[in-house]
Amino acid sequence: MKVNGTPYRSLWWLADREVLQIIDQRWLPHDFRVQDVATLQDFADAIVQMRVRGAPLIGATAAYGMALAMRLDPSDSHMDHAWEFLHDTRPTAINLRWALNRCRDMLRPLHLNHRANAALALAHAIADEDVEINRNIGLHGLEIIKDIASRKPAGEPVNLLTHCNAGWLATVDWGTATSPMYHAHDAGISLHIWVDETRPRNQGALTSWELGSHGIPHTYISDNAGGHLMQHGQVDMVIVGTDRTTAQGDVCNKIGTYLKALAARANNVPFYVALPSPTIDWTVTDGISEIPIEERDPAEVSHIQGLTDAGDIGTVQVTPTGTPSGNPAFDVTPNHLVTGLITERGVSLASGDGLRAMFPDLAAA
Repeated sequence: MKVNGTPYRSLWWLADREVLQIIDQRWLPHDFRVQDVATLQDFADAIVQMRVRGAPLIGATAAYGMALAMRLDPSDSHMDHAWEFLHDTRPTAINLRWALNRCRDMLRPLHLNHRANAALALAHAIADEDVEINRNIGLHGLEIIKDIASRKPAGEPVNLLTHCNAGWLATVDWGTATSPMYHAHDAGISLHIWVDETRPRNQGALTSWELGSHGIPHTYISDNAGGHLMQHGQVDMVIVGTDRTTAQGDVCNKIGTYLKALAARANNVPFYVALPSPTIDWTVTDGISEIPIEERDPAEVSHIQGLTDAGDIGTVQVTPTGTPSGNPAFDVTPNHLVTGLITERGVSLASGDGLRAMFPDLAAA
């Protein structure tokens, strides 16, 4: 997508310097900063500190981390060390393990002299595949939005609600939940997006920054406003992303997603999940009991970052001193609350049968 008229991906490889560059998302939406990621520790820090975030982008970043590791030392022992070191950064997003396993499985049979180049080529391929997956998710989601638009009174926009940031910043490009929005807007369909703030890290601000840069009308709302808007007929469809989806269609996404799904069901609002196939964990069937939920730093809840009146980016404490804070980063939405899964191959039922029918090759593997 574009930033101030310049096309960007969320990460890119500089061949002349042999270094990965990322958009350091900690400073958005107030400051656009690009950062080198040059050591294995840099890669781990980028993932842990959410300089990069979003399941697809974490996976692509980890693939480039493995490529760097093979440039430093292509031995089996160092490959396994890099796998463990990167894998331990964040527990919930399955794309991280998916990308690391794909790299290790491809590299293991190769001669040591061939591993560095092969690892970098695979990282490029994973990044390019992510772009194409998300583009196709957008095309399939576009058909749903077209159908809603066809039933709206003339001149009324399609009102979508989204939670967290499942945009191009959370992927290599296009985004997952935002990809249908971009496609619909570019097709001339009138849209309005309700953007959840998504406490505690307020990632809705990233979605607002993206949508504003693309010219899509939107309104930033508190997390607790969504149910009220649905009660009053102001939401035509909810669309969110996912960090891990079970083989039965349970969806693990940013904390607060489950509450939106409950409100949507109570008010007969369709609730869709934009699902790239690498985010499916075929080894897990019960999302509530089997998916590990990351517990992040309590300071993310007790403190908040923003732009001061003086124009500086600062952090303030919002809780009484000494008050403990809990910070589960994700929750699980059971499959019966999900209207459909928008994948790169089409729209699937949120069920084991639906996913197996859509991805028979992956389910068998």
